[in-house]
Amino acid sequence: MLDHLFGAIPLLALPLAGGGGELSDAVIRLLIQLSIIIAAAKVAGELAVRFLKLPSVLGELGIGVLIGPYALGALPIPGWGPIFPNLATDVNPIPVSVELWSLAQLGSIVLLFHIGLETNLRQFLRYVGPATAVAIGGVVLPFGLGAGATVMFGFADSFLSPEALFMGSILTATSVGITARVLTDLNRLDAPEGVTIIAAAVVDDVLGILILTVVVGISAAGGFSLASLGWISFKAIGFWLGLTGVGLLIAPYLEKVMDKFRTSGAITVIPLALGFLAAGLSEIFGLAFIIGAFSIGLALSTTRMGHLAEVSMIGVIDFLVPVFFVVMGMLVDVGSMQGAVVFGLVVSVLAIFSKVVGSGVPAFATRFNFRGSARVGIGMMPRGEVALIIAGIGLSQHIIGQDLFGVSIMMTVITTLIAPVILVQLFEKGGSGVRGELEEGTATATAPATAEAAED
Repeated sequence: MLDHLFGAIPLLALPLAGGGGELSDAVIRLLIQLSIIIAAAKVAGELAVRFLKLPSVLGELGIGVLIGPYALGALPIPGWGPIFPNLATDVNPIPVSVELWSLAQLGSIVLLFHIGLETNLRQFLRYVGPATAVAIGGVVLPFGLGAGATVMFGFADSFLSPEALFMGSILTATSVGITARVLTDLNRLDAPEGVTIIAAAVVDDVLGILILTVVVGISAAGGFSLASLGWISFKAIGFWLGLTGVGLLIAPYLEKVMDKFRTSGAITVIPLALGFLAAGLSEIFGLAFIIGAFSIGLALSTTRMGHLAEVSMIGVIDFLVPVFFVVMGMLVDVGSMQGAVVFGLVVSVLAIFSKVVGSGVPAFATRFNFRGSARVGIGMMPRGEVALIIAGIGLSQHIIGQDLFGVSIMMTVITTLIAPVILVQLFEKGGSGVRGELEEGTATATAPATAEAAED
């Protein structure tokens, strides 16, 4: 077993305390790997934020590529062998150990659960009309361009092949976390553009992951048929709506029960346990686990308990989420991307264009002017953590190989890098993004005059 997990080179030259054998070896290996990953993630994130003015997620993703099994992690250490040996096989394309991969998936579940807790359900429902239009435009155009480009460049046989459908689905993603962080830093999270972007990003991700669920189902079934498509869609959407509805119904009662707890940490552990349960049930019903986690987080966001859990989970977030991003970087085989660099650049350009136009045009058709529509379109551009989650699912489910996985990572990095820079500039220029409202500068200038007139 140990040879399969960590290679044929002996793990340690020294005897293991407790005589646990292979089990102790696996635990020691995991502990050392985690210590390296966590420390490297924090250092890389700090360097990205402080010196490069980039989101920390890009630093964590980049350091994962550097220390992963396709780079420095594969270098043998005397008496140890590689710290991160390449364990990928034809049956299992994931190059890291099962234990490390499982921890990374826990990180993605915790991340989406926390994003659900952060979402304002009332504002979400208030802007759900224009946000839905923005989200649909941000799904249809990216999906069509992504799938079409995959066929044109010879990476898929037809528009309905799993590879084409997958590349289309990953282009539909929008990073709720990254966009929300930028809007928070700008104090624009509650602005019309900010609320619309967040609400649209949520709807966008639900639609995108539902598409991914259908793609995974079609891939597992070995072909496309209207019957299989209808059943997969019905089961996935029905479960999602049912789970969200049940979550909203039980949230007030769960809060009353939690108020009786006096055990330390219960306000964090019990809601998170519910999120894990929902994630597991989502997988059983054919829906991606992150949708289950997000749905329960969204349901609990309406309660005081949800807000307390959101704050108390910061330590869990700081530990598990960087592990997810670093491990996602470790999955990238830069060498296998050499034959797909041009395709990766084309996909990245299409990813930028399709979100700006696909989401910006519906925004302009509702209540936003050109400035506001541009903000909405750019705000929907970064793929971030959601695209990484989808890419990991595609690779683990054998829908795509290392070449298309590398293209997905390239597109994610480029869109995540460009969007915050442009979005900050668009908001810093000032001016209302909603038709019929006064410019910010004009409103500020006229306020004192109005006050003086009232005094006279």
